[in-house]
Amino acid sequence: MENGREHRLLLCLLVFFFLTACGSPLPRTEDVTKSPWNSFKQAMSAYDKIILNQTTIEELQQLGFNPYSTPNVKILSYLDILQKFMPTNSVKLEHLPVSVRNCLMKQEACIAYEAHPGIIKRKRVGSVFNDLLGFKRKTIETGWRFDALIVLDNGVAVYKIWSGVPFLDSEKSRKNPLGPLQGSGSSLARDALGV
Repeated sequence: MENGREHRLLLCLLVFFFLTACGSPLPRTEDVTKSPWNSFKQAMSAYDKIILNQTTIEELQQLGFNPYSTPNVKILSYLDILQKFMPTNSVKLEHLPVSVRNCLMKQEACIAYEAHPGIIKRKRVGSVFNDLLGFKRKTIETGWRFDALIVLDNGVAVYKIWSGVPFLDSEKSRKNPLGPLQGSGSSLARDALGV
């Protein structure tokens, strides 16, 4: 009887040392939207080189906004552009920028490039025991995200807009005092009541 207890204790100690010796056994993820830019600054620099009513589709592609060679650059039709600028009926055509309005009137001659490069890394930190049993889970997110929309009228950039997060550093925590029982609490209560 005591020999079995010693074996369990030894097994627990071995598992503990294995988990702590291997660095962090907690999951890590990395979401990378492939692009020619390795940072927000590089993406912004390429975007800043776009000169309205001057930059051609070929020059745009040399800057990295090339849907045929750069991954994750999307081509939008004029119908897609309408959806972007007029998501609801409350937005009227006259509310749009003049260059976009003029472009949309040309229908097939009006396209847009949409790019969403970025790198988001997620790392869980803290106690392996608390994390794996669901008592406490802490995740740290770092990285950057850049979004650009460039409207092209007959192959020339006539409108551009960007948004993004130059520096992402956030922390998310979740506590479940009952650990693995937290999610199934309502079913346990129903079972106890015989419902």
